[in-house]
Amino acid sequence: MDYGLPLHVANFSTLFVCAVLKFPQMFVLFRAKSSAGVSLNSLLLELLGFIVFVSYQMYYDYPPPTYLEYPILIAQDVILLLLILHYNGNLKQSLVYAAVFVGGWKLLTIEKWVIDLAMSLCTFISAGSKLAQLQCLWRSKDSGQVSTLTWALASYTCLARIFTTVVTTGDTRVLVRFVAMTILNVWVTLTVMYYKPTAKKQD
Repeated sequence: MDYGLPLHVANFSTLFVCAVLKFPQMFVLFRAKSSAGVSLNSLLLELLGFIVFVSYQMYYDYPPPTYLEYPILIAQDVILLLLILHYNGNLKQSLVYAAVFVGGWKLLTIEKWVIDLAMSLCTFISAGSKLAQLQCLWRSKDSGQVSTLTWALASYTCLARIFTTVVTTGDTRVLVRFVAMTILNVWVTLTVMYYKPTAKKQD
């Protein structure tokens, strides 16, 4: 079966969605002037997972369309991180985070076994980011500052990447990651919807 057209649609729709994925969350934070309900630990773990994943894909020369959205997501996560630190009054910590992430990025590709090990742990790191957000929501019981749209779009991109991975590389580690991320993203989306304030919706 020729998957040419569906593959192109999945790749480009994922790229388009990821180009604006974090914008709804940014707008919610701008409007609320607060990061309550948004987990800093979740964002840091997600950023780490993205860095490991894109480094792995580039190291093994995978087709760029299968991971092109990750540099965009990393840039958006950095902006979100700065916003959260700003509203938490901890903006100075951004220099520490920058040094750690840049240094870690360089270390990933020093040896093949390092990037392979990092990729093996990537699913747990990314899963940890979703669980940290869930824990934050369960604790606060308020998702007023958390964008439902951002998490719903993230669920779609993971579903699309399951298809593109099966059709192109068939990499089991990558496939397992996307299946796990789809389940957790949907779980977070439903939790955000459940805890949305009923008086007025934030998004």
